[in-house]
Amino acid sequence: MTTAAAIGQPLSRVDGRPKVTGAARYSAEIPIPGMTYACLVGSRIASGRVTGIETESALAEEGVVAVLTHRNLPRIAEQPPLIPSLAGTAAPGQTFFPMQDDTVHYAGQHIAIVIADTWERAQHAASLLRVSYEETAPLTTLNQGRGDAYVPEHIFGGWLPGRVERGDVDAGLAQADVRVEATFTYAANNHNPIEPACTTAEWQGDELLLYDSTQGVNATQITVARQLGIPLSKIRVISHFVGGSFGSKAMIHDHVALAAMAAREVGRPVKLSLTREQMFTSVGHREEQEQQIVLGATREGRLTGIRHLKLSPTSHFDDWAEPSIGVSSEIYACPNFQGVYRIFRANTMTPTFMRAPGEASGMFALECAMDELAHELGVEPIELRLRNYTDVSPMTGNPWSSSGLRECYQRGAARFGWEGRDPRPGMRRDGNWLIGTGMASAGYPVAPPANPQRARARFYADGTAVVQAATPDFGTGVATVMTQVAADGLGMAVDRCRFENGDTDLPNIAAAVGSAGAGMISAAVHSAATALRNQLIAKAVADPNGPLYGANPVDVVVQDGVMTAGTASESYVELLRRNFQPDAEASGAWKPPGGDSEYAMMTFGAQFAEVAVDPELGLVRVRRMTGAFAPGRILNPKTARSQLMGGMLWGLGQALLEANHTDPRTGRWANTSLGEYLVAVNADAPDVDVELIEVEDSVVNPLGVKGVGEIGQVGAAAAIANAVWHATGRRIHKMPITIEDLL
Repeated sequence: MTTAAAIGQPLSRVDGRPKVTGAARYSAEIPIPGMTYACLVGSRIASGRVTGIETESALAEEGVVAVLTHRNLPRIAEQPPLIPSLAGTAAPGQTFFPMQDDTVHYAGQHIAIVIADTWERAQHAASLLRVSYEETAPLTTLNQGRGDAYVPEHIFGGWLPGRVERGDVDAGLAQADVRVEATFTYAANNHNPIEPACTTAEWQGDELLLYDSTQGVNATQITVARQLGIPLSKIRVISHFVGGSFGSKAMIHDHVALAAMAAREVGRPVKLSLTREQMFTSVGHREEQEQQIVLGATREGRLTGIRHLKLSPTSHFDDWAEPSIGVSSEIYACPNFQGVYRIFRANTMTPTFMRAPGEASGMFALECAMDELAHELGVEPIELRLRNYTDVSPMTGNPWSSSGLRECYQRGAARFGWEGRDPRPGMRRDGNWLIGTGMASAGYPVAPPANPQRARARFYADGTAVVQAATPDFGTGVATVMTQVAADGLGMAVDRCRFENGDTDLPNIAAAVGSAGAGMISAAVHSAATALRNQLIAKAVADPNGPLYGANPVDVVVQDGVMTAGTASESYVELLRRNFQPDAEASGAWKPPGGDSEYAMMTFGAQFAEVAVDPELGLVRVRRMTGAFAPGRILNPKTARSQLMGGMLWGLGQALLEANHTDPRTGRWANTSLGEYLVAVNADAPDVDVELIEVEDSVVNPLGVKGVGEIGQVGAAAAIANAVWHATGRRIHKMPITIEDLL
């Protein structure tokens, strides 16, 4: 055993100094001799075909190395099926790969690559391409595709069913004393992390080295290997620093393989960075959608039936819809539920993960409807939720591995000052501002990866240790937290441990998506660290020349690298030096629980918000937010709060700012820059208060970690919308809420 207390400490980021001093190198900052630069060219039409590309002018420009189009780009070996990267397999962003023929499926689809010896020359040459098209009418909007919608057998890369039902929802709604029905509309959202996607590709003989901005280096390796038809052993992917992702780098989009193909064609290293405009058309998005919800309840507030329907566009090639119905089917005790996805083929690329994919949008509809139901019944909103609280999954009947939801309501309400709230809308003023408060439940499924996760630990005779796993760190603080987990497992001081990551030469870790990163990586690191600790203890008690000889291994306590049993003690360093051993090494693996677990797994929380609304100008200002969350064991409260706060502020942006629309005439996005696509900035940020509630969970993984990456966003927008109603008396059934909605 160890008595180390590294886990749970608010350790500052171990990579903070290199990031703020500029020593950290991102994928677009790797200096390689002979570098060339690739500029992607996107289609200006959304539907039709390319009839010609005049390349001579571009090729005549100084420094231009090559122009690749569908006419001269080699065919890919295979485009793998659309499987979420959590599966530990190939994870293409869509099952379509561009530049294989002349067909155009969506605006911005990559139709050419210009490669030159500088980025500026590549850009200029790309502007000289003359592309002719045969255009057909595009279909991109809900109103255009509504009549062609169908219910898919599966969504989300085939992982989830297109229809979810239990009980008899028609009977449940028929017996209800009170019904609430509402239709919610959502604008599309686009990915804009601080670092646009980038890949630097270099061929070293027949071996490929990729520096890729990705959430999973192994996912990149497996995907590109299959696309190019080369062995996995011939590809190495490095991703030491990633400037944010939030889902845009969870799947492996086509620019990665295109960079490798371009480098092979020109025989020189190629750097391919997406422009900010191309981030709107190249890495997926959160789709435009419409959700209809019907709640039925008794006069006492017991839910009798929930119907939750969703309509959204998908691409020509994949049945994708973010799983908006998932949490609404699970979070409340209701005997009758029906959830149905309807999708239609549109001129769009396949949508993809975006933070809290489905949970944020689905819980907006459910929690706004629950607030309306509470008002109709005259029941306090938290009390209504408590009357429908469940200790088991309503879908399976299995108990939650852990919950903490009651504590989230209680402690969140106490911190926010919810008690004594006047439920009547429009009763509070601050000068010209109407003041309102709202709340919402939060839930996010715990989805362990499908394959074993591995790590390696090594202790050196100088008293230092390194633990390794392939996972990148895309801003979540994983290097910091895993250093703590390693130190805890080894029984050492944190400053004597180091975590190495972001390289496929290290032990395999699935892509850190779906809030699974902390749980699965910590499990592998803990396994490796404890295996090494146990190896050293076993060596010490078996060494006749050592002070611990003959001791029972279970009685040995390790602290600060010193093994103690009774009055006898010896350090790891002394053990290795006496045996002339420069280091000791062990590997560890964690196999996730299978799908037949006797438990259901979800992370729970509660969100609270206060807003001020100017009724004459239609302005909404969020004054403060409180979130209480129960994500199992907290590995590092500082990084956990940072993640949760970021999610809550994104929920604010989703509620009030972020929106994109396609022009039904052209099929193109209306906004393709941060000058037009609005995101929350510091001036929009209110006081954000985060309460962490630790709950013991012996099921999800060895350390009982659930993850905090997504749950902070779930319910935040609903709490804000409910607060807007409380301030104004107006129910807004759309995101984002705009000035026009309140005038």
